[in-house]
Amino acid sequence: MSSAALVGRTRARPGAFGFLTDTTLCIGCKACEVACKQWNQLPMDEFGFTGMSYDNTGDLGATTWRHVAFIERISDQEGRRPTSLKPFQSNWLMLSDVCKHCVNAGCMEACPTGAIIRTEFDTVVIQPDICNGCGYCVPACPFGVPALSPYDGKAHKCTLCYDRLKDGLEPACAKACPTDAIQFGPVHVLMDRAKARVAELEAQGVEARIYGDEALGGTGGIGGLNAFFILTAPPEVYNLPAKPELPQRRVLPAFLTSALAALALGLAALLSFKQGGRARQAERER
Repeated sequence: MSSAALVGRTRARPGAFGFLTDTTLCIGCKACEVACKQWNQLPMDEFGFTGMSYDNTGDLGATTWRHVAFIERISDQEGRRPTSLKPFQSNWLMLSDVCKHCVNAGCMEACPTGAIIRTEFDTVVIQPDICNGCGYCVPACPFGVPALSPYDGKAHKCTLCYDRLKDGLEPACAKACPTDAIQFGPVHVLMDRAKARVAELEAQGVEARIYGDEALGGTGGIGGLNAFFILTAPPEVYNLPAKPELPQRRVLPAFLTSALAALALGLAALLSFKQGGRARQAERER
């Protein structure tokens, strides 16, 4: 059975909007990054060599809400480059990464002030006027998206251009993309489009998959992603978790394990105390 038949399920709510990012169409031009920064008035990033890639932003952060990653592909362990490639393949993979706007958002669960909300478009937005900069949302995200800004100390991330959506406009990054690698629309429409694209790629001999459907992105309570991707390599190659899960889902098992361990230690101490008391009583009776 093809992967197209195995993927393409989502638990997105009715009326949900999101992104489909097709990495086979991305040319790494960074028009999305520029448009995002320009529209949202985000400060520029420091220029410098990361030692890992040719891009200057390096990763998603408080001032970078779209990040185009450049992933160099090597054909074998000796570092030799491939001499022949499948269609849509090159020595480089491009991924325009963004907040996933999870169906069940860990950042929103962790926020103690209610600063992180779900909008009428089913997007996840941080309200900076309510955020107190506690940073609880940062480790709660399995994708490492929210970050505290060095300028105001508050958490920031992609809003899916909420102000543009309210005016009936598409997000700036999707508007600026020259190849339609970033597509915006209702999640169920985008998912159907992604399934058709995966089937098309597989017919051309390309191994493709949807990252963010219920089967892949729904583990650990996430329930799927409203911003999902078409990949031609395993998620780890793109620095994406293969099976994302909410960190807070581990709290209860860890608590129960600790409680059971404490109970076992308590019972052992009580048993030792009783045995010691019997031994002392036997000694006195002699």
